Amino acid sequence: MAFRIRMGLPEMAAFWNDLSARKLRGQLDRDEEKFFKKLVKTLGFLGQNPRHPGLASHEIDELTRHHGIKIFQSYLENHTPAAGRLFWAYGPDQGDITILAIEPHPEDQKRGAYQRIKLSNVPSRQPKATERQGGKRSGGISL
Repeated sequence: MAFRIRMGLPEMAAFWNDLSARKLRGQLDRDEEKFFKKLVKTLGFLGQNPRHPGLASHEIDELTRHHGIKIFQSYLENHTPAAGRLFWAYGPDQGDITILAIEPHPEDQKRGAYQRIKLSNVPSRQPKATERQGGKRSGGISL
């Protein structure tokens, strides 16, 4: 089952909109270009199979308890100091995955690192009448 990737509100949506717009205009520097390429690859894997071995996705119990919904962490990159991690949740609708944060690996920091992670909000559920348009799901990001 393929998942629709959505960005959490407002931080992740604003981050993605800015990054992708600057990419289209050719305004990313070399480091941003590398990051964008890794992010798009990771989002592609996540949308196709959240359990893809390269993502090493797993639930973060501390964040799940704190926020009241299952929060997962997946690798953005491996074998890199302060490697990036995506924090995400299923929903708001069936077949959706919402990206809640992109952060350096929390274990690279001190005790209680997960408490310092700022998560975006999960978007509202879509009304049933607008969930499908022309047989395609709407509202996800284009990779």
